[in-house]
Amino acid sequence: MKDCSEKFLVIGAGPVGLATAKAFKDAEIAYDQIDADTDVGGNWKHGVYHSAHIISSKHTTEYADYPMPEDYPDFPSRQQMLAYLNSYADAFYLRESIEFSTKVVMIAPRANEFYEVEFASGEKRIYKGVAVCSGHHWQKRFPDYEGEFAGEYFHSKDYKSPEQLADKRVLVIGGGNSACDVASEAARVGRSCDLSLRRGYWFLPKTLFGKPTAESFLRYFPVAIQRFFIKAALRVVLGKYEDYGLPKPDHKIFQKHPTLNSELLHYLKHGRIKPRPDVKKFEGKTVHFVDGASDEFDAVVCGTGFYVSFPFLLEGVVEIKNGNLAMVYAGCVLEKHKNLYILGTTQPRYGFGPLVTPSSQMLAQIIKLQDEMELPIGLVMKHSGVKLPNSHLLDPISALRQMKIAKYTLPMLLKKEKKLQKKFVGKVAPTENMMLQPNSDMQVY
Repeated sequence: MKDCSEKFLVIGAGPVGLATAKAFKDAEIAYDQIDADTDVGGNWKHGVYHSAHIISSKHTTEYADYPMPEDYPDFPSRQQMLAYLNSYADAFYLRESIEFSTKVVMIAPRANEFYEVEFASGEKRIYKGVAVCSGHHWQKRFPDYEGEFAGEYFHSKDYKSPEQLADKRVLVIGGGNSACDVASEAARVGRSCDLSLRRGYWFLPKTLFGKPTAESFLRYFPVAIQRFFIKAALRVVLGKYEDYGLPKPDHKIFQKHPTLNSELLHYLKHGRIKPRPDVKKFEGKTVHFVDGASDEFDAVVCGTGFYVSFPFLLEGVVEIKNGNLAMVYAGCVLEKHKNLYILGTTQPRYGFGPLVTPSSQMLAQIIKLQDEMELPIGLVMKHSGVKLPNSHLLDPISALRQMKIAKYTLPMLLKKEKKLQKKFVGKVAPTENMMLQPNSDMQVY
């Protein structure tokens, strides 16, 4: 077994993994980095369709310390995003520390507070700590309906090019960003496209008054004010969703992640997309809907999202609520484990860049503090009044404000930890009986 007990392991070389590696390098925290793919990029390399563009905007997606090229459009393409992430890795000499085509199958805490990491190759290593940056757009969530569909049935993650939809009667299930992008492409190349929604969504155009919606000055105002003005602007610009055949939203703006798409309403008005209610059951190639209507389709695409999951960790190490909410403090820290950090599970309202850079720097600060503590810093946070999240959705401006405050308040945890030591030292360290099997639905990275 290889001894890497002076190092951290960073899992993943997507946007979050790269930012984490840079922060570790800047803070002189020794680390190795791995990725299951053959190059950097994460979901932008292997997980999105060829014609994808970002839904936020250039300036709300670029890293805070590495602007995108000036000649990039407001909404860069998949190819441009890959080029940008590769440029970031090269500019900060991150690639030299990345082992590609390297998959993790198990991470287990040891009694000495280190971590045993097993790879798909059979190799095992011991690390001081692990930063999990494996993303949350990989374990597909499928709807559960009566019967089976006899045509092509696949998840939006498996959609790569318009050829998969060409000249087919397509039903897309879901109202999120991927579902609406696939529906728009089916409207262009398919024989027909229907869109099944089980509830009402907020559909926002990607631009509003000539500017990317994500860059609106309103984002600096309280959420209640943002809701008022955005709702008023949508009524003026778009009218009522009911005028497009869509159900009225069943929640306030930003209570759930809004869908940014400027094509959906266009194709609805042109009759290229037909709105449908929720599916009741499948019967051969016939799909029955809850309103009693039915139709035949050649392909059903499920744009129904993803689960947050860490099957290479022992069961119970990370508590997941509602399938998408990782119960971690400060966006990354666990109560019972030192130096195991879970990153990138939240869903900010717009792009990753402005948040991931300072949050990675904050992680480096947390690691330095953890080195001065006997107790897990997550336990100290809990007893200092830090709350667990109640939603996977994140208001970026609020999060940035909290991180700026945390930069100065985190060192205060050292004093709190000293007071807690008598109560907890010796009672929270992992034991050898935790060296069990990882979750049964094994997935490697």
